Amino acid sequence: MLFGKASKKDMPTAESLHFVLGTPMMGPWPAGFGQVQFGMGCFWGAERIFWQMQGVWTTSVGYAGGALDAPGYEAVCSGRTGHAEVVHVVYDPAKLSLAALLTAFWESHDPTQGDRQGNDRGSQYRSVIFTYSEADLAEANASRAAYQAGLRAAGFGPITTQIAANPGYHIAELYHQQYLAKNPDGYCGIGGTGVSCPIRPA
Repeated sequence: MLFGKASKKDMPTAESLHFVLGTPMMGPWPAGFGQVQFGMGCFWGAERIFWQMQGVWTTSVGYAGGALDAPGYEAVCSGRTGHAEVVHVVYDPAKLSLAALLTAFWESHDPTQGDRQGNDRGSQYRSVIFTYSEADLAEANASRAAYQAGLRAAGFGPITTQIAANPGYHIAELYHQQYLAKNPDGYCGIGGTGVSCPIRPA
């Protein structure tokens, strides 16, 4: 039996606001806004990258891509649930394009490392993109092909990023949300390859 099912008393509620942006983390979202999930290692540092982007309305961190319903942090860290640590990003497409978000994603971590990112090791730290529409899925796949060419020219291996339609999202415990804003000296293992992404954000 898997341990570490999320405790309701530790979970964000519908009234929980983003610590930095002051917006609801769990919706409802403004009409016409886009959504995407990114996994790129420890979600603490990854979330900070996106909440700092102009046009992002809210972010939260959670777990996606696994089998257990309502997983907790301990269960996910065991590597037995199949979940990845992800950032859920809600953004205004009139102010910020998916291409700009994808550029930040590719350039802010090493997508060739498989089930790890820097010193963080385990399937929960794998690189993933989960999209909410067929058009966004196609754009994400095209961006991977474009970035792979740049990485290959720089001597890097193949991209291991999993790109798929949204498999469901389980928001993480409240203490993980906007962790580096609440704990400025906290750990962040996020780091890019130094290779620029060739896609051109609108």
